[in-house]
Amino acid sequence: MIDQLLRELAPQIVGPLVRRYGGFDTCEDAVQEALLAASQQWPVDGVPSNPRSWLITVASRRRIEMLRSEAARLRREETVAGLESSEPAPLDVDDSLTLLFLCCHPSLTPPSQIALTLRAVGGLTTGEIARAFLVPESTIGQRISRAKATIKKEGAEFRLPPADELPERLTAVLAVLYLIFNEGYTASSGESLHRVELSTEAIRLTRQLQARLPSEGEVAGLLALMLLTDARRPARTAPDGALIPLPDQDRSLWLDDFVAEGTELISATLRTAPIGPYQLQAAIAAVHDEAPRAEDTDWRQILVLYELLETLSPGPMVSLNRIVALAMVHGPEYGLERLAATADDPALKDHHRVEAVRAHLLELSGDTTAAQAAYRLAARQTLSAPEQQYLLARADSL
Repeated sequence: MIDQLLRELAPQIVGPLVRRYGGFDTCEDAVQEALLAASQQWPVDGVPSNPRSWLITVASRRRIEMLRSEAARLRREETVAGLESSEPAPLDVDDSLTLLFLCCHPSLTPPSQIALTLRAVGGLTTGEIARAFLVPESTIGQRISRAKATIKKEGAEFRLPPADELPERLTAVLAVLYLIFNEGYTASSGESLHRVELSTEAIRLTRQLQARLPSEGEVAGLLALMLLTDARRPARTAPDGALIPLPDQDRSLWLDDFVAEGTELISATLRTAPIGPYQLQAAIAAVHDEAPRAEDTDWRQILVLYELLETLSPGPMVSLNRIVALAMVHGPEYGLERLAATADDPALKDHHRVEAVRAHLLELSGDTTAAQAAYRLAARQTLSAPEQQYLLARADSL
């Protein structure tokens, strides 16, 4: 597919232009125009024999036009003439990793990091990003423009961070990729449970990152987590789009190649790298995926992994998932007691997952009346239509 090819080539075009001309903001604009031209011309004329070279040439010409305009204002015609005299040769350098770190610059907010990453590294158009996050296209456009202006103001250089900054910057990069995947796997709002273009893009970008940093355990852990989780996507929805929870899924529909790759990756990583939060989450996902039936799930092993995860990376969702594991090991009543202890946590206040967990545990304990009420409350709190349908259907079934 041409769209997929353009997304793969996008970061390979921005890098050579930035290194040749400087100015990430204007180079990225020039690349977007080249991608647009390709999307219109290639379906008619055919994909050129060297699509990367074609895109670099078209984007370079556009960048030169911008330089000419700047030079006219600043009376630097001679500089532009010198630049225009030679076409930039395609460079066999993969700048994806450098570009990814630049888009996750610490001066940017997480929403800006996500938008800029999807645009510059993922090759998604502004409209595609806006549709994925259900916000106006103008909002995403402004977010990207502000992000590029901030990078320019900060004087960020187009290079990998120095060694002493790499761990902190890598943490931000992994967080952005994780957020993109999660929004694609379970959309926070809207009529569809999945936004496949986002989860697919997150996996593609994480593969690139892992190929460049094969010894980084958390990069491998994140990729394994994505693969093991996305493996279940074909079984997560009914034909009408309704959510099917993990215990009720037809496991024969899971993607065996993703399960195998993810399991092999996390097994090797846990043996060779320091343990981190993404690795632990991947290990939990592997335990779920390896169970042939829901009732065969090794919940004691999952509980141990969640206890480790809560020690390494505490957070409200980790605590909530640990409570589920506790309930599956020690009984629903014990889980309900632990859930009640989270009532004062502001991060969980009015979150639909709290009531959904409460409803599930009440149902397991036999209190169907209270479970019904909790399912309905959870349905009112979520903005996802498939989740609302599932929660209401569960309440009605009781």
